[in-house]
Formats: sequence, structure tokens, C-alpha cells
Amino acid sequence: MRILIIGGTRFIGVYLTELLLKAGHEVVLFNRGNHPAPDGVTQICGDRQDPAQLKAKLSGESFDAIFDNNSRELAHTQPLVEIFAGKVKHFVYVSSAGVYLPTTQPPHREADAVDPNSRHKGKHETETYLAASDIPWTSIRPTYIYGSKNYNDLDAWFFDRIVRNRPILIPGNGQFITQFGHVYDLATAMVAVLGNEKASGQIYNISGDRFVTFTGLAQACATAAGRSPNDVELIYYDPAAHNFGKRKAFPVRSQHFMADISKALNDLDWQPKYDLIAGLKESFANDYLASGRDKKEIDFSTDDQILKA
Repeated sequence: MRILIIGGTRFIGVYLTELLLKAGHEVVLFNRGNHPAPDGVTQICGDRQDPAQLKAKLSGESFDAIFDNNSRELAHTQPLVEIFAGKVKHFVYVSSAGVYLPTTQPPHREADAVDPNSRHKGKHETETYLAASDIPWTSIRPTYIYGSKNYNDLDAWFFDRIVRNRPILIPGNGQFITQFGHVYDLATAMVAVLGNEKASGQIYNISGDRFVTFTGLAQACATAAGRSPNDVELIYYDPAAHNFGKRKAFPVRSQHFMADISKALNDLDWQPKYDLIAGLKESFANDYLASGRDKKEIDFSTDDQILKA
């Protein structure tokens, strides 16, 4: 197949590109050109948020499938669909499990209600648009994505404190349950929808196959960093007692947040490769240490504010 990836040079796109190339596909990237494309991959530079640029640079191209990795609003995706409606076999959209309305009966399933006030509501609006269109589509809803090349502080937030022998400050009592999925496993699931008739017109939660408490997550990060979980100090605090402004005092939301991935397991002939500890070890060795972040200056002022109180 000749496949277009919107994005492609950061995090998810890097893994996806590599897997598609290994499978023998021809890959074309469309992005702003801030990062070079891998050898053997065509890169078309432009701004996806400018419909005129999309039309000028892509309307003459032909693709079998499109992966839309970085759209947050319907206005970002609709021009792309209008260009390629009736011309592609598959349009794969990366949404988010963050679209779901909080529930008292977790984990989230694909048919659960969505939150109209979610910061990801633009992604659900895009899914609704795709469902009403004539383009063959599949939507992927990841939970928290971790692994090498992540540009969001997630597991690295914990590693920053562990390697510097600082306490890990956890909101509440540490019993909120969350879910991490390795970026490699996300990319393999995305590849698995191609040519799969069951996936057409479907939404899939994608993540790891286990859940973890905040306390368990901190302890897992310690293990991955080569430390005994018993040697890492955990301090619990009430976030409502502090005014953090726009600063993030903890890298994940203070609520239960997990998704049922059984539909993807059944339909896609897919299975996560990484359990949580193995995935964290990969990230710590191949990204955190390899990038030298363990030696960089880190701002712990928010931690110090909590400790002082």
C-alpha cells in the first residue's frame, strides 16, 4: 500500500512509520518539516491547519490509506476527508480515551457516553463526522501513552524524582487507578486495522492490558529505574489545599481512568508486547538515560511548594 501519515516524525509517527516500512508499505509523511523524515520516506511539507495548503499539496496524490495522527479538532480533519473521499481504502484516526464521560463503572468501553465538555471533544466531533461520511474509517482511542521518544512528561516525571532521590508526591491516597499503554503497542494496533474488514467503521480502545494505582505506578517506575520500591519515599497530599495555577503537580489526572481493550484483542489479532515494568524499563534505558535527562536541571518548585505546606 501507499500510505500517508499526517505527522510521522514524532513519537507515535516514528513507530508507525517504522512498522509500515517493515511490512513493505510505501510511506509518505505530511507535516511542517520541523523534523527530517527517515531515509526512503517521502516528506511533503505544509500546515495541515491550512485547508488551501492541504488541497494544493495533496489533491494530486494517490494513497491507499491515511493515518491522521495529530488532529485535535474537526476543522483539522474535515478538509483531508473532503480531498480523499472515495479515493482511499482506509482512514485511520487517532482519537483519545479522554473523550469518555467519567463513570462509576469503569473501565470505559467504546459505546460508553462521551463528555461534551472534555478537552478532547473535538476528537469525538471528528469521529461523529467520520461515521456520517462515506470514507472507510477506524478510530483509535489510546489512554496514557508512554515509551521512548515521548515529548510529554509522563514516566519521565517519576524518573526525574527517583534518580535524584527526591520524594514522589502523590495526590489523594494513591488509590486512583489509571492505565498506561506503550507507544509500540499502539502503533502495532494501528497497523493491525489495515485490511481488516472487522475494523471498518469501528472505534477501538488501545492500551496496556493491566491497570495500576498511582502508588503502584510510582513503585513500578522505581523498579524500572533499578531501585527498590521500598527505598523511594512516597508522600500523599490533598491537591485541593494548593493553588498550582496552570502548573501540573502530577502527570496524570486525579481520577480513575482506564479503558477495556477486549474489543481490539478480539477483532485485530493484536496483543500488547509490553507489560508495565518491561515498558518502563525500555523507556528508562532507551530514552531517559540515553537522552541524558538524568543529568539535566529540573524545576521542582511545585514539589517544594507542596513539601513546604
